Amino acid sequence: TTEMANQEEAEIQISELDLLSSMFPYEEEFAVTDQLALAELKHYVENESAEVPSSKVQFILNVKAEVPNASMVEFSMACALPFKYPAVLPEITVRSSLLSRSQQILLNSDLKTYLMQNFSGEPCMLSVREWVKDHAAAYIDKDLSSSSVTTSDATQSQVTTFTRLWIYSHHIYNKQKRKNIIDWAKELSLSGFCMPGKPGVVCVEGLQSSCEEFWSRIRRLTWKRILIRHKDVSLEGGGHAEIQKQRKFPTLEEKCFDAHGARGNHMDLGQLYHFLEEKGCADIFQMYFGVEGH
Repeated sequence: TTEMANQEEAEIQISELDLLSSMFPYEEEFAVTDQLALAELKHYVENESAEVPSSKVQFILNVKAEVPNASMVEFSMACALPFKYPAVLPEITVRSSLLSRSQQILLNSDLKTYLMQNFSGEPCMLSVREWVKDHAAAYIDKDLSSSSVTTSDATQSQVTTFTRLWIYSHHIYNKQKRKNIIDWAKELSLSGFCMPGKPGVVCVEGLQSSCEEFWSRIRRLTWKRILIRHKDVSLEGGGHAEIQKQRKFPTLEEKCFDAHGARGNHMDLGQLYHFLEEKGCADIFQMYFGVEGH
């Protein structure tokens, strides 16, 4: 039951906090900044029927790291444990007076990626502290003048950002192009669908970097008109499993919604609408065709 899970998560938090305070007995290394929340958490564990704590336990972990050609630098980790931790990730912000704002943003975004890729369901504060100790100092020297911050920030997030592109073309008849669309999607592990005919509609979803690669290849082919009508980007990031969860289409397939009796190339947009509706994407119809579907 959730009650038992909550109880168990609370117990894990307390034992992890006890461990931290025995390893780092001095205030300047480890300090709980919200004693009331900690008291509430303990009360909850001791009295099965107690109220679920109203606030997260918050604490500071200070880490000293060696910086080449300088002495020690102190990094401060401001941590908060959501009530469901360790089933959910801790909230951590690392700061140091020697980090510029962009260096700090980059460090924290890399730390978040490390958390998302390595932890689910187990206590991780000691590992995170180690990661900060080993990696944080490198960010002080990072020259984040215009180019490098954007590239490393972007590549970091692209690795795990889920994207769905909705591409609109004046028409798609050409067999070779249709084959390219399917082959490239497969090669890049993208799912979605392609509706040939006039207009032509292509939807691909998967990793942001793969979607971008797909778009740059498609764009190079000759088209009367082709454009990205809409782009869904997930803010959740996460590893492979997260990406799989966000897909609305199992594979990439060609969908022919023939309008009966038409010249065989005009698609039945009503059928397209119902298909999108089934997949939970009905709102896209209006973006493509500027009309309410029905």
